[in-house]
Amino acid sequence: MQSFPEKATHQQTKTFNTQLVLKAIYDHGTISRADIARLTLLTRATVSDLVAELINQGLVLEIGPGQSTGGKTPTLLSIAADSRHLIVIGQADDAFIGALVNLCGAICYRISRPLESHDGNQALKMVFELVEDLLNETDKPILGIGIGTPGLVDTSTGVVIRSINLDWINLPLGQLLSERYGLPVYVANDSQVAALAQYLYGEGPKSPNLVTIKLGQGIGSGIVLAGKLFQGDGYGAGEIGHITIVENGRLCRCGNRGCLETVATERAIVQKVRETALVDAKSSLFNQTSSPDTISAEMVFQAYQAGDALVRGVVREAAHYLGIALANLVGALNLQHIWLTGGITRYGQTWLEQIRSEMRRRSLAALANDTQVDISSLSQDVVILGTSALLLTRELGLDLTR
Repeated sequence: MQSFPEKATHQQTKTFNTQLVLKAIYDHGTISRADIARLTLLTRATVSDLVAELINQGLVLEIGPGQSTGGKTPTLLSIAADSRHLIVIGQADDAFIGALVNLCGAICYRISRPLESHDGNQALKMVFELVEDLLNETDKPILGIGIGTPGLVDTSTGVVIRSINLDWINLPLGQLLSERYGLPVYVANDSQVAALAQYLYGEGPKSPNLVTIKLGQGIGSGIVLAGKLFQGDGYGAGEIGHITIVENGRLCRCGNRGCLETVATERAIVQKVRETALVDAKSSLFNQTSSPDTISAEMVFQAYQAGDALVRGVVREAAHYLGIALANLVGALNLQHIWLTGGITRYGQTWLEQIRSEMRRRSLAALANDTQVDISSLSQDVVILGTSALLLTRELGLDLTR
């Protein structure tokens, strides 16, 4: 016998209608009750009742009179942006970043902690410390906690299935945080939420389909299709950092050899320079140090800017391998917008053009010629912004991607 969905309960209907009203206010910035009713097709009485509850909860404010069209002067409503704070934590290169974010996505306070080791227990301890520091910095009610972490993450349960760079395996991060702080917690892959941030807050015309590649300690990509974050059947869509790109190449932390992460990150560039600069008298780094371990990412970047031929060759090789990865994405997805974010993007337009050239050379011209590859302007805030958007979507029912 065919089964039919059960009729929605009164509470389910009320919750759905409340979300409709809240989203109408959120989307328009300021709006009257009458305009909400017209937009949502709810009765004016229903809208008035729901708005009254939202005002009592502190989520919505009456901000003053609107423009009259001949009848009663309407009262305009707005989201009470600072009535709640979100605690959001993400990783940027060699640091954890924590932020307090308001209901409109504005970062109110930010702190950063260097990630000095890849020990899983130390990384978890740092997350707890960041949450507690942020709690001490606000007197606002906390809507929830959002974590953007590298690795394979089951967003539905908050379990980090595997994060190679943080040494987390089957870590119930969401549960640990929820039990410790008594708050809703949402955990997601940092590259995936970076794509969500690029879609929502990025520069230029909004494209419904895009890929964002996050280049930090590792490499991951996030995919937005038809305006929706695509995570794949096992939440691992976009895990390109551990695709083998060099046969029998360098050993990766994942246990395989020749992964993209071993040849295309800033860490990989520094490692390659350390191996070669001290045996090449033509390199500007040759006389700067007697130990390869003292060559830092900043020294390598400065040598690149100064035109060091050896360093420029290493950076060009990293761009070459990243271009190959992008060509595979173009062929598989045929998306016209690919955004790059992370510390390595400071190598700038020459590095970027080398990536573009390699991508075009290895892709079907009809597809590659229509694909834009650019550096995102969202920089270190990209994970914070994307994670806060996910938290708002899940906790308040605000489908920000529409």
